Amino acid sequence: MTEKQILVVEDEEKIAQLLQDYLNNSGYQSHWIAHGDEVVEWVCQQQPDLILLDLMLPGKDGIEICRALRTFTQVPIIMVTARVEEIDRILGLEIGANDYICKPFSPREVMARIKALFRTLSSQHLSIVEHQIIQLEPERMLATVAGKALELTPIEFRLLTTLVSQPGRIFSRTQLMENLYEDNRIVTDRTVDSHVKNLRKKIAEQHGDDELIYSVYGVGYKFEPTS
Repeated sequence: MTEKQILVVEDEEKIAQLLQDYLNNSGYQSHWIAHGDEVVEWVCQQQPDLILLDLMLPGKDGIEICRALRTFTQVPIIMVTARVEEIDRILGLEIGANDYICKPFSPREVMARIKALFRTLSSQHLSIVEHQIIQLEPERMLATVAGKALELTPIEFRLLTTLVSQPGRIFSRTQLMENLYEDNRIVTDRTVDSHVKNLRKKIAEQHGDDELIYSVYGVGYKFEPTS
Protein backbone atom coordinates (compact mmCIF):
# COMPACT_ATOMS: atom_id res chain seq x y z
CA MET A 1 0.00 0.00 0.00
CA THR A 2 1.38 3.43 -0.93
CA GLU A 3 2.23 5.63 2.03
CA LYS A 4 -0.13 8.55 2.47
CA GLN A 5 1.47 11.91 1.81
CA ILE A 6 0.79 14.71 4.27
CA LEU A 7 1.63 18.34 3.64
CA VAL A 8 2.71 20.40 6.66
CA VAL A 9 2.11 24.12 6.14
CA GLU A 10 3.81 25.85 9.06
CA ASP A 11 6.15 28.85 9.25
CA GLU A 12 7.77 27.84 12.57
CA GLU A 13 10.59 25.49 11.65
CA LYS A 14 10.81 23.69 15.02
CA ILE A 15 7.11 22.89 14.99
CA ALA A 16 7.24 21.74 11.38
CA GLN A 17 10.23 19.48 12.04
CA LEU A 18 8.55 17.99 15.10
CA LEU A 19 5.40 17.23 13.12
CA GLN A 20 7.41 15.72 10.28
CA ASP A 21 9.31 13.48 12.69
CA TYR A 22 6.07 12.13 14.13
CA LEU A 23 4.49 11.74 10.69
CA ASN A 24 7.47 9.87 9.29
CA ASN A 25 7.65 7.63 12.36
CA SER A 26 3.94 6.87 11.94
CA GLY A 27 4.45 5.63 8.39
CA TYR A 28 3.42 8.72 6.45
CA GLN A 29 5.36 10.67 3.85
CA SER A 30 5.61 14.36 4.71
CA HIS A 31 6.48 17.58 2.96
CA TRP A 32 6.95 21.01 4.55
CA ILE A 33 6.01 24.42 3.15
CA ALA A 34 6.67 27.55 5.23
CA HIS A 35 5.16 30.27 3.01
CA GLY A 36 1.47 30.56 2.23
CA ASP A 37 1.96 31.68 -1.36
CA GLU A 38 3.54 28.35 -2.33
CA VAL A 39 0.79 26.03 -1.12
CA VAL A 40 -1.89 26.07 -3.82
CA GLU A 41 0.48 25.42 -6.72
CA TRP A 42 2.20 22.60 -4.84
CA VAL A 43 -1.11 20.92 -4.00
CA CYS A 44 -2.20 21.18 -7.65
CA GLN A 45 0.94 19.34 -8.73
CA GLN A 46 1.39 16.81 -5.90
CA GLN A 47 -2.15 16.05 -4.68
CA PRO A 48 -1.39 15.13 -1.04
CA ASP A 49 -3.69 12.90 1.01
CA LEU A 50 -4.06 15.41 3.87
CA ILE A 51 -2.91 18.92 4.80
CA LEU A 52 -1.96 20.27 8.23
CA LEU A 53 -2.56 23.96 7.63
CA ASP A 54 -1.41 26.68 10.01
CA LEU A 55 -3.74 29.68 10.17
CA MET A 56 -1.13 32.43 10.52
CA LEU A 57 1.40 32.35 7.68
CA PRO A 58 3.53 34.77 5.68
CA GLY A 59 1.89 35.53 2.35
CA LYS A 60 -1.55 33.95 2.09
CA ASP A 61 -2.99 32.95 5.46
CA GLY A 62 -4.68 29.63 6.19
CA ILE A 63 -8.19 30.93 5.50
CA GLU A 64 -7.22 32.24 2.05
CA ILE A 65 -5.43 29.00 1.24
CA CYS A 66 -8.36 26.85 2.39
CA ARG A 67 -10.80 28.85 0.24
CA ALA A 68 -8.51 28.54 -2.79
CA LEU A 69 -8.02 24.79 -2.31
CA ARG A 70 -11.73 24.12 -2.02
CA THR A 71 -12.26 25.51 -5.52
CA PHE A 72 -10.59 22.43 -6.99
CA THR A 73 -9.98 19.75 -4.34
CA GLN A 74 -11.63 18.11 -1.34
CA VAL A 75 -8.33 16.97 0.20
CA PRO A 76 -8.79 16.65 4.00
CA ILE A 77 -7.56 19.76 5.82
CA ILE A 78 -6.80 20.08 9.53
CA MET A 79 -6.37 23.69 10.62
CA VAL A 80 -3.65 24.40 13.18
CA THR A 81 -4.14 27.69 15.00
CA ALA A 82 -3.16 29.67 18.07
CA ARG A 83 -6.28 31.81 17.63
CA VAL A 84 -8.78 30.01 19.82
CA GLU A 85 -11.72 32.39 19.44
CA GLU A 86 -14.88 30.53 18.43
CA ILE A 87 -15.35 32.63 15.29
CA ASP A 88 -11.96 31.51 13.97
CA ARG A 89 -12.75 27.84 14.57
CA ILE A 90 -16.18 28.09 12.96
CA LEU A 91 -14.88 30.08 10.00
CA GLY A 92 -12.15 27.54 9.39
CA LEU A 93 -14.65 24.69 9.32
CA GLU A 94 -17.32 26.53 7.37
CA ILE A 95 -14.94 27.30 4.48
CA GLY A 96 -14.03 23.66 4.12
CA ALA A 97 -11.60 22.57 6.83
CA ASN A 98 -12.37 19.11 8.19
CA ASP A 99 -11.00 19.66 11.69
CA TYR A 100 -8.90 22.03 13.77
CA ILE A 101 -6.22 21.78 16.45
CA CYS A 102 -5.29 24.62 18.78
CA LYS A 103 -1.72 25.51 19.72
CA PRO A 104 -0.03 24.51 21.91
CA PHE A 105 -0.76 20.91 21.01
CA SER A 106 0.64 17.45 21.64
CA PRO A 107 2.12 15.84 18.49
CA ARG A 108 0.45 12.61 19.61
CA GLU A 109 -2.91 14.37 19.54
CA VAL A 110 -2.18 15.53 16.00
CA MET A 111 -1.39 11.96 14.93
CA ALA A 112 -4.57 10.72 16.61
CA ARG A 113 -6.65 13.35 14.81
CA ILE A 114 -5.07 12.44 11.47
CA LYS A 115 -5.74 8.73 11.95
CA ALA A 116 -9.29 9.42 13.10
CA LEU A 117 -9.96 11.58 10.05
CA PHE A 118 -8.60 8.92 7.69
CA ARG A 119 -10.75 6.29 9.45
CA THR A 120 -13.83 8.47 9.09
CA LEU A 121 -13.26 9.02 5.40
CA SER A 122 -12.46 5.36 4.67
CA SER A 123 -15.50 4.14 6.61
CA GLN A 124 -17.80 6.20 4.43
CA HIS A 125 -17.77 3.68 1.58
CA LEU A 126 -21.35 3.84 0.44
CA SER A 127 -22.97 1.08 -1.50
CA ILE A 128 -25.94 3.21 -0.48
CA VAL A 129 -24.75 6.01 -2.70
CA GLU A 130 -25.08 4.06 -5.91
CA HIS A 131 -28.36 5.87 -6.33
CA GLN A 132 -29.70 6.61 -9.79
CA ILE A 133 -29.75 10.36 -9.09
CA ILE A 134 -27.09 10.96 -6.41
CA GLN A 135 -23.63 9.38 -6.43
CA LEU A 136 -21.05 9.95 -3.68
CA GLU A 137 -17.37 9.01 -3.61
CA PRO A 138 -16.31 9.54 0.03
CA GLU A 139 -12.58 9.00 -0.48
CA ARG A 140 -12.54 11.76 -3.09
CA MET A 141 -15.21 13.84 -1.33
CA LEU A 142 -16.97 13.90 -4.70
CA ALA A 143 -20.74 14.25 -5.12
CA THR A 144 -22.66 14.21 -8.39
CA VAL A 145 -26.33 14.66 -9.12
CA ALA A 146 -27.63 13.29 -12.40
CA GLY A 147 -23.99 13.02 -13.49
CA LYS A 148 -23.14 16.66 -12.70
CA ALA A 149 -20.56 17.47 -10.03
CA LEU A 150 -21.56 19.40 -6.91
CA GLU A 151 -19.08 21.78 -5.26
CA LEU A 152 -19.71 20.91 -1.61
CA THR A 153 -17.96 21.79 1.63
CA PRO A 154 -17.05 18.81 3.87
CA ILE A 155 -20.00 19.62 6.13
CA GLU A 156 -22.41 19.71 3.18
CA PHE A 157 -20.93 16.43 1.90
CA ARG A 158 -21.52 14.75 5.27
CA LEU A 159 -25.05 16.16 5.38
CA LEU A 160 -25.86 14.79 1.94
CA THR A 161 -24.23 11.45 2.80
CA THR A 162 -26.38 11.10 5.90
CA LEU A 163 -29.62 11.90 4.10
CA VAL A 164 -28.92 9.76 1.03
CA SER A 165 -27.89 6.79 3.18
CA GLN A 166 -31.52 6.12 4.05
CA PRO A 167 -33.93 7.51 1.45
CA GLY A 168 -37.28 8.40 2.96
CA ARG A 169 -36.05 8.38 6.55
CA ILE A 170 -36.73 11.57 8.48
CA PHE A 171 -33.64 12.78 10.33
CA SER A 172 -34.11 15.19 13.21
CA ARG A 173 -31.88 18.25 13.36
CA THR A 174 -30.15 16.75 16.39
CA GLN A 175 -29.33 13.57 14.48
CA LEU A 176 -27.98 15.59 11.58
CA MET A 177 -25.83 17.73 13.89
CA GLU A 178 -24.31 14.59 15.40
CA ASN A 179 -23.25 13.47 11.94
CA LEU A 180 -22.04 16.86 10.71
CA TYR A 181 -19.63 17.83 13.46
CA GLU A 182 -16.83 15.60 14.75
CA ASP A 183 -15.99 17.92 17.65
CA ASN A 184 -18.22 18.94 20.54
CA ARG A 185 -19.21 22.38 19.32
CA ILE A 186 -22.60 23.70 20.29
CA VAL A 187 -24.61 24.64 17.22
CA THR A 188 -28.25 25.60 16.78
CA ASP A 189 -31.07 24.26 14.63
CA ARG A 190 -30.59 27.29 12.42
CA THR A 191 -27.07 26.10 11.60
CA VAL A 192 -28.46 22.86 10.20
CA ASP A 193 -31.19 24.76 8.36
CA SER A 194 -28.54 26.98 6.78
CA HIS A 195 -26.52 23.98 5.57
CA VAL A 196 -29.65 22.36 4.13
CA LYS A 197 -30.56 25.59 2.35
CA ASN A 198 -27.10 25.82 0.78
CA LEU A 199 -27.18 22.15 -0.21
CA ARG A 200 -30.59 22.49 -1.83
CA LYS A 201 -29.41 25.52 -3.78
CA LYS A 202 -26.36 23.70 -5.12
CA ILE A 203 -28.43 20.66 -6.10
CA ALA A 204 -31.02 22.86 -7.81
CA GLU A 205 -28.30 24.55 -9.87
CA GLN A 206 -27.41 21.17 -11.38
CA HIS A 207 -30.74 19.33 -11.23
CA GLY A 208 -33.37 21.95 -11.94
CA ASP A 209 -36.37 22.42 -9.69
CA ASP A 210 -36.93 18.76 -8.75
CA GLU A 211 -37.09 18.51 -4.97
CA LEU A 212 -34.76 15.94 -3.42
CA ILE A 213 -34.46 17.11 0.19
CA TYR A 214 -37.75 17.73 1.97
CA SER A 215 -38.53 19.59 5.18
CA VAL A 216 -40.76 17.74 7.63
CA TYR A 217 -42.39 20.39 9.79
CA GLY A 218 -41.42 20.18 13.43
CA VAL A 219 -39.20 17.15 12.87
CA GLY A 220 -36.32 17.58 10.44
CA TYR A 221 -35.38 16.60 6.88
CA LYS A 222 -35.45 13.62 4.54
CA PHE A 223 -34.03 12.68 1.15
CA GLU A 224 -36.69 11.36 -1.19
CA PRO A 225 -36.01 11.46 -4.94
CA THR A 226 -38.87 11.97 -7.32
CA SER A 227 -37.75 9.10 -9.54
